[in-house]
Amino acid sequence: MPSQPILRLRNIVKKFGTFTALHGVDLDIEEGEFFTIVGPSGSGKSTLIRILVGMEETTEGEISLRGTRIEKTPANQRPTCMVFQSLALFPHMSVGQNIEFPLKLRKEPPSDRRARALELLELLRLPAEYYDKRISQCSGGEKQRVALARALAFDPEILFFDEPLSALDYRLRKTLERELKELHNRTGKTFVYITHSLEEAMVMSDRIAIMRQGRVEQIAVADEIYGRPVSRFVAEFMGEVNLFDVEGTTNERLHGNGVEIHVNGEARDCGVSLAPGETGTLMVRPEYVRFLAATDTCDFIVRGVLRDEYALGSRLQYQIETSAGQTVTVEKLREDRFTGQPGSEVMLGFDAENVHLIRGA
Repeated sequence: MPSQPILRLRNIVKKFGTFTALHGVDLDIEEGEFFTIVGPSGSGKSTLIRILVGMEETTEGEISLRGTRIEKTPANQRPTCMVFQSLALFPHMSVGQNIEFPLKLRKEPPSDRRARALELLELLRLPAEYYDKRISQCSGGEKQRVALARALAFDPEILFFDEPLSALDYRLRKTLERELKELHNRTGKTFVYITHSLEEAMVMSDRIAIMRQGRVEQIAVADEIYGRPVSRFVAEFMGEVNLFDVEGTTNERLHGNGVEIHVNGEARDCGVSLAPGETGTLMVRPEYVRFLAATDTCDFIVRGVLRDEYALGSRLQYQIETSAGQTVTVEKLREDRFTGQPGSEVMLGFDAENVHLIRGA
């Protein structure tokens, strides 16, 4: 018998006057997983996490923690804790006093509080002498670690994170992404993380939920969402992508609407098939598209004119314009640089094993 999720949401609706921020959200979050909720501004992700932590009330729906309903339970009575984007540390207190604060509220003895604070400093890889350091003397990364230590001092069943890394510079953010994932592995706690950064979600998460306009569009592991999105929105949200509108025809060959897409052999032999008149979107990521010589063959072929080349660190990105005006993106490693010049005609190809068909999109 499968284990019960630690957190279960059923038909969560949230209305602010006449505006509906959440439309019947259902979620099951497993114990010990790193679950990330991603979406653009206005998708409802921040509203959802405020409901989960008890800072907002639901309009409709049920929230169960280990089988017990908690949607009416006040935030301070839930066995959960939030790490805010602002961190909400007390600037007039030392690092140790900040970490000990929840333990002080529980009236634990000073010696026990100090011992736990020092234990958490070690867990977060901060030196023991930081116990007496002022918060104002800490760097951005150190403040993040102190906020995490204080959250863990609550010994919560679930840690919620509301975009805690969004205000940090790129290098520090990448460091803390790895440290958060390592911390999750070391503690075994359930992490529920909110972010607008797809990169953060893919680096850290066990599973990802993509939100759009108050609804959950797809829930899956990162590779599945990246390679097999359920909609155009998810495909485009999950990074650079090439999308071709396609329609099934009576001659069993796929034809793109306004784009020249040839299929070698019958469509069903390529593993991509549409019934006559059925529409869909053919998706291929830029790393799977390659430049072809005149004698090369591929399952799918697109012709166009090379417009631009862009350097992306270790990778190069090429923009090709088709005769219908659609832009197709190709990405290659720098050492595999394409030698063609802007303005030259090119032929591109990709194989059926690297495409994904989004039906009805």
